[in-house]
Amino acid sequence: MPRLGSGIPLVARADEMRQLRAAFSSAERGEACAVLVSGDAGVGKTRLLTELSEHAASRGALVLTGRCLDVREGGLPYLPFAEALAPLSLDEDPVVAEAVLVRPALARLLPQGVMPPSPAGEHLVPDTSAERDVPYRVRPEQDLGQLQLFDAVLGVLTQVAVHRPVVLVLEDLHWADSSSRNLLSFLLNRLRGKRLLVVASYRDEDVYRRHPLRALLVEMVRLPVVTQVELRPFGAAEARAFVEALADAPVPAEVLAGVAERSEGNPFFAEELMAAGVECEDLPAGLAEVLLSRLERLSPEARRVVRTISAAGDSVSHAALAEVTGLDELELDEALREAVHHHVLVIERGAYTFRHALLQEAVYGDLLPGERVRMHAAYAARIGRTPQGRGHDAKLAYHSLRSRDLRTALPALLRAADEAERLGAPGAALRHIEQALEIWDAVPEADRPERIDELKLLQEASYFAATSGEPERAIAFGRSAVHALNRGVPRETAAKVWRRLAEVLLNAEGTLHEALNAINRAWELVADSEPSKTRAWVLATRAAILRNAGRYEDSNWNARTAVADAKAVGATGAEAAALVTLGALADAADDPAEARARLREAENKALESGSLNVGLRAVCFLGMSHEDLGEYDAAIDIYRRGVERAEETGLTWSIYGLEMRARYVSLRYLSGDWPAMASTNAPARGVSSMLAARMTSSWLPFAVARGRVATAEKHLAELRPHWRAEPLTAIVSGATGAELAFWQGEYEMAVARVWKVIEFLLSFDEGYLLATVRLGALGVEAAAVWAAGARLRGDEGAAGQAAAAGRKLVDHVRHAGANGTPRASTLGPEARAWLARAEASASGLDGLPDPSLWARAVEGFGYGAVYEQAICRWHHAQSLLATQENADLAAKELVAAHEVADRLDAAFLRDAVRELARRARVEIPGVTPKPLARPTIDPLTERERAVLERVALGRTNKQVGEELYISEKTVSVHLSRVMAKLGASRRAEAVAIAYDRGLLAQGAQTP
Repeated sequence: MPRLGSGIPLVARADEMRQLRAAFSSAERGEACAVLVSGDAGVGKTRLLTELSEHAASRGALVLTGRCLDVREGGLPYLPFAEALAPLSLDEDPVVAEAVLVRPALARLLPQGVMPPSPAGEHLVPDTSAERDVPYRVRPEQDLGQLQLFDAVLGVLTQVAVHRPVVLVLEDLHWADSSSRNLLSFLLNRLRGKRLLVVASYRDEDVYRRHPLRALLVEMVRLPVVTQVELRPFGAAEARAFVEALADAPVPAEVLAGVAERSEGNPFFAEELMAAGVECEDLPAGLAEVLLSRLERLSPEARRVVRTISAAGDSVSHAALAEVTGLDELELDEALREAVHHHVLVIERGAYTFRHALLQEAVYGDLLPGERVRMHAAYAARIGRTPQGRGHDAKLAYHSLRSRDLRTALPALLRAADEAERLGAPGAALRHIEQALEIWDAVPEADRPERIDELKLLQEASYFAATSGEPERAIAFGRSAVHALNRGVPRETAAKVWRRLAEVLLNAEGTLHEALNAINRAWELVADSEPSKTRAWVLATRAAILRNAGRYEDSNWNARTAVADAKAVGATGAEAAALVTLGALADAADDPAEARARLREAENKALESGSLNVGLRAVCFLGMSHEDLGEYDAAIDIYRRGVERAEETGLTWSIYGLEMRARYVSLRYLSGDWPAMASTNAPARGVSSMLAARMTSSWLPFAVARGRVATAEKHLAELRPHWRAEPLTAIVSGATGAELAFWQGEYEMAVARVWKVIEFLLSFDEGYLLATVRLGALGVEAAAVWAAGARLRGDEGAAGQAAAAGRKLVDHVRHAGANGTPRASTLGPEARAWLARAEASASGLDGLPDPSLWARAVEGFGYGAVYEQAICRWHHAQSLLATQENADLAAKELVAAHEVADRLDAAFLRDAVRELARRARVEIPGVTPKPLARPTIDPLTERERAVLERVALGRTNKQVGEELYISEKTVSVHLSRVMAKLGASRRAEAVAIAYDRGLLAQGAQTP
């Protein structure tokens, strides 16, 4: 029997181990950090982390390890964290005990924290948020709230880390549920000044482009505390050394070479090949066969046990195996001993599991259909008889579905959705409800849970889809619920269904008319009734939709009536929703003080009532109130708080969770607080492609400004199909597409891109007129440079075409500024700044630009738009140099623009500023122009050479002067000196001599 990798010294992983130990050393010093370990299945991630854990434990660290499981049907929220933190409940260290005791919210994750049982006969998902308006059951008072759970996990790790280093190891992150991913993101964003190391592993090949983990990885690698370790397959020499270490007896060299070659550098494959037999020619052709060949060496009883464990989807206790396999104790002991001895199974925390997930997958895939059904049925029967605990119903539903026991699966799915929602996992709850809908008709009516019908499930599915980032599916479920209404449905129930549909339609583009119709149907059903929670929610939702439709007076009446009804019946969530609308109306009436007071009150009442979505909406509108007035610092702080709350409550990809994340990123761009860049921050599978596009577009300006041309072009193409579903994506990607063309010198293309987006937006909805001001200003800017370049070349036709295109855009910008509808009654500082920039650019359409107008543009962006102001400073310097008005001021503007561009790594602007400074002979602090190497003695000065280079390109003296910011007379003087030095009598002769002597680079010559 060959030795396994865990029994031999670590081979060929010295560099990776050094990185992990260095990370642990940093954590010991109080410099918390995280490491992401990636690699293919079987490449040795677990072995490496085991080595790290042993090293950390030997130095007194507390090592907590949790693993994710491949349970696709809904999953178990927070499973890896629950497993990792479980030892804390049994730790006798008083420090640990105290840290756990003072955080009751941890009861959700620790073994003794069993969720309170549901009231008898009630199985529907609880009403954890009053905004759902589906109060089928009241949340138990013992529920401490998902909002506390994340802080409790961070707090217990932090408190223990004060006394000893803590290492949190999370394995197989590619199988992590959305709740676990959110909690991990929360922790990594708060790793500061703690003796804490977080290490997470995942299969690199499984994280495809649309895998749900991909968005989190993109987010995490931007964090300064996170490093990556990529575990690659062994090279040829390393693979041979590993195989030699595996062999516990002399093995022929040709066999060692064959195994090393066949394993393709994968340690686990090498182990399995060695364990299958040493005769190379007898080795099975496929890996699955290699893995399964291990079982042929086991006794029938051992094979039976191994197959039984493969169907569990988790580690299995001895008692469970005894019951499911039907073996007596002696037979089971011998079978398990044999499977462990042959390294098929391992014992972890008193339970049995496969040594490697690949082996479990191979064994399960080899089961016969009848075997699978029987095994899953046996597991389901056992789970049904055991005491309830965390994940109990999700496991029961999983095995019941696999064993086709739909009568048991249906109520288990509903209870699992209940638990998933309480744990802040709306995505998992949605999958459970969807599965319940799939089997609904297959379950006899008599066997369905009481007081549950398909209509209620459709409403639940719509709610969970909306809160987990799938608005299109939320609308589809809402419409299905409306279609399921029949004449026997009570009026109040029908009103709830219509209101639910109206609410999800409100958050989608192009559905305002349908939303109005839906909420009016709901209002017709309750308008003549006495105040009730349902009536209050209908009024609150109607107020929000009417505000969006621009019917402010009607919106105000509905909102105030909703507040009165809500107070009368104690519907605090509905009251909060109506207060948000009143706050937005106050902002529109230019009363920000009133607006913010209403919004803060709404946020507090939403938190009080557990209306999490309403609370996020209140925070989002509060942030927009500050953003509209250019108060970026305050808005950024508010959005950051909103994003954190969305993460803590599992609502990261809800409508307002996403909106605040996108606005937070955009404001960081404008304010000059640029994070480290990655290609995209888009979510992936399980989140709507529309929302993914929105997040990608929010990061696109960074990619363009920093010169990531390939990335920007790729995402611009990907975003185009999403314009209609999310016009904000069109606005951002259209503007950045025009900017990219501008920086690349494709000015005509930039103008064309601007018009394409403007025409799309106005054909889609004229309400986007004001949003075209910025787009139009960028187009005017490109047209002005296009016209100036054409004039410099003497191409009057092109110059006229460019100027005409610019004037058309200027007219549009002026019209949009005068007739567009801002959120408030007057234009905010951002719109005014872009209008000033458009006018400044327009001054250069037919001649030299006006420095005074560019000075106004610089001043206009002084409200906090750091990067845009730097661009305007660059243009201002150009205009000052071109008109020869104030060279000193031009130099100051260039230095200021360069400082911003260099700090932000804005490559395009930085290069443009340096080129302008070089031509104008302005010294930029810290930038030393590189001298050109000359093959011969060069008699020309830099200025003379610059003049001759432009003469060689066919420029007139006037054009050369305009380009170099000197007078036409000065150009003539320089040319006279050049001709005298080169012995030339004409301009063309001087150019030819300079080329012959290597004084000019080969390029365009005088025509």
